[in-house]
Amino acid sequence: MDREPERRPQGRDHRVDAARYRVDGDVPNGDAPRDTRTAAEMRAWARTAIDLAIARGEFDDLPLAGKPLPGPGGGTVDPDWWLRGLIEREGLTGLAPPALSLRAESTGLHAELDRLRSEAAVRSHLDDFNARIVEARRQLSGGPPVVTPTRDVDAEVLLWHERRQARRSAEAATVPPRPPTWRERRALRRELTRRRAVSGPSAPGDHGSPDERSPA
Repeated sequence: MDREPERRPQGRDHRVDAARYRVDGDVPNGDAPRDTRTAAEMRAWARTAIDLAIARGEFDDLPLAGKPLPGPGGGTVDPDWWLRGLIEREGLTGLAPPALSLRAESTGLHAELDRLRSEAAVRSHLDDFNARIVEARRQLSGGPPVVTPTRDVDAEVLLWHERRQARRSAEAATVPPRPPTWRERRALRRELTRRRAVSGPSAPGDHGSPDERSPA
């Protein structure tokens, strides 16, 4: 009895599997096709991709263009620079450790005080700020050290008054003078009439100086 010739399994063409994955997103049942490119080919591909992105303008107007990168450089060492930058950019609250949240609050403290309307409110806010700094220095749960200094309440109140007076002076300088009321205009005409009567009649054609003319 003749035996049928044994059929050998045909090898899978990985190029077909890769093309099907790129088109349909289907993952082959067997092992996924492996990238056979060399390291030099991968570097050349990466350089080409970057050059094309630059040509498309994808790197234009980046937030830190022309500026030093943030981080522990620049002569200062801040191990929490990335976390602090994330909190500032995203406006996150209630997530930062006290050392970072107090530092950020200290930076904008004057702006926060300037929104308060009374000296008592300013003193209360400063007392609370100083108390939270002292409490954070006593924390035992670890985390970055608290380097934010407390504020002199009396000195800060004095600065608050000075900034408040400066704002009022600037606002008053930009407000135009109000026009005179009809009572004030009538009083002015009477005063001009009285002065002309005291000084005597003027020469023909002389209607007085511009300052003495009755306003319209």
